[in-house]
Amino acid sequence: MLAFERRERILNILQQERKVYVSHLSKQFKVTEETIRRDLEKLERDTLVTRTYGGAILNGPAAEDLSYQMRQTRNLEEKKFIASKLLPLINDGDTLMADPSSTVFECLRSIIPNRRKLTVITNSSTVLQEFSSSYCNIISTGGTLRPESNSLVGSIANDTVKKYIVDVAIFSCKGLSPGLGIMDSNEPESELKKVMRKQANKIVLVVDHSKFDRASFVKLFDFIDIDYIVTDRKPADPWLKLFAQNEVEVIC
Repeated sequence: MLAFERRERILNILQQERKVYVSHLSKQFKVTEETIRRDLEKLERDTLVTRTYGGAILNGPAAEDLSYQMRQTRNLEEKKFIASKLLPLINDGDTLMADPSSTVFECLRSIIPNRRKLTVITNSSTVLQEFSSSYCNIISTGGTLRPESNSLVGSIANDTVKKYIVDVAIFSCKGLSPGLGIMDSNEPESELKKVMRKQANKIVLVVDHSKFDRASFVKLFDFIDIDYIVTDRKPADPWLKLFAQNEVEVIC
C-alpha cells in the first residue's frame, strides 16, 4: 500500500470514528508507529486532523472553510494563470454556472471582458457585486447568505438552478484524492454544486497544484463527472493516467 493510499484509509476511519490511535493503526496497516506518526503529521499539515497524545482527531469543516477574503489572496498568480487557460473553452453567447470560489471568480474576471453575450448563473455575492455594471447577463440563485464565503445556498438556490440548462459549469474544490474523488469543505455549497453539475452540458474543474493529493470534508464529485480540469502545473503521471481513464481532458 502506498503512503497516500494509507492516509486516505486513515481519513476514512476518522470520518467514522472521529479519533484514531497510533498503536491501533500501526497494527491495522502492518507498519511501524513512526510511519503512522509521519502520516498523521502530513494530514495535520493539510489541516485535516489535529494530533493528540497517542493519536489524532478529525478537524471539522471550519479548518478548511476559510473566509473568502483569505482565500482570495492565496495562490493568486496561479489562479490568474488558470483563468487564462480556461478562456478558450468559453464561446460568445455561452450560458454558464459558476460557484462562489475565489478561483472561479478570477476565471470570470478573465472571461467576462473577453466574451460577448454571456449569461452567468451564480450563487456568489462577490460576482453579483463585481460585475453588476458589465454587459454580461448575471442571474442570482438567491438563497441564504453564508457570510464567510460570500455564497448563497439552500432550497431557494437549488430550485433556481433547476430552472436552467447551461453550456458550461465552472467549479473549484478543496482537494483531489485518487481514492476519494473531488472533495470540498462544506455541505451546503457542495449540495448546490451537485445540482449545478446536473444542469450543465460541460463541466470544468479549475484547481491549482496545491489541491492534488489532498482530501477534504465532503465528497463532491467522482472524476468521471467532469470533462475538463484546468490547473497551473502538469500533474504527475499517475494523475494523468487517472484522468485519461475517466476521459477528463487536462489543460495546463
